[in-house]
Amino acid sequence: MNIKISITYFIFMIAPFFLGCQGNVKKESNNNASADSVSWRYGVNENPVYEYTDANGKHLTIQNGLPRGEKYTHPKGDEYFKVIFWTRIINETDNPLELKINFPVDSYEIPYLPGKYYKILVPPDTMTVDEEPLYNYGLRDLKSFLDSSIHKASSLERTINPKESSGFYIVILAQPTEGVPGGILRTGLSLQGQNLFYRISRYASTPAHTLIHTKEIYCGSINVNLIPLK
Repeated sequence: MNIKISITYFIFMIAPFFLGCQGNVKKESNNNASADSVSWRYGVNENPVYEYTDANGKHLTIQNGLPRGEKYTHPKGDEYFKVIFWTRIINETDNPLELKINFPVDSYEIPYLPGKYYKILVPPDTMTVDEEPLYNYGLRDLKSFLDSSIHKASSLERTINPKESSGFYIVILAQPTEGVPGGILRTGLSLQGQNLFYRISRYASTPAHTLIHTKEIYCGSINVNLIPLK
């Protein structure tokens, strides 16, 4: 039976899809696995972590956080559900890293909901370690940023010096819809050569947390050749 739902009820329906339970960062090594296969077997309860090494054996680590979300209304009246993720890059190499991230203005269609879309935006703010427990991970003036940037391409450029780290936010905006199926959303930034990819995966909300769908989006680069840590 099709039931029309209000935007308030929509929040309760779609929130489990984006949020799910939270957990702790966990690392693991595997002599026969790439960083991609290692990190993504962690599932829905832990933060995806990728580790890489350069020719000198020095490491780069990409940590990805779990989601926090709530309703967002654009000044023109359009309603969305916004979800905030964070990523931290730790540079343990001897060279500065030039980070470049770019998401186009295009929206991405939700595969199981034709005609419904989500957008990816990157606020300019820096996230620090002590902000992780805070509301919205410490991200301030988010509504102002979304109001002015929702219809623009989103980019970020940073230099991460040796023995330093840098944290930033990624926000996903989803259109309201009726009859949203249950599920849990997880994301993660990872590196393939010098190219950065952002993976968005949806898991079933059942105890097995079966992977239902995943999409990998090219979104930038880092100016160093690294290989997955084995």
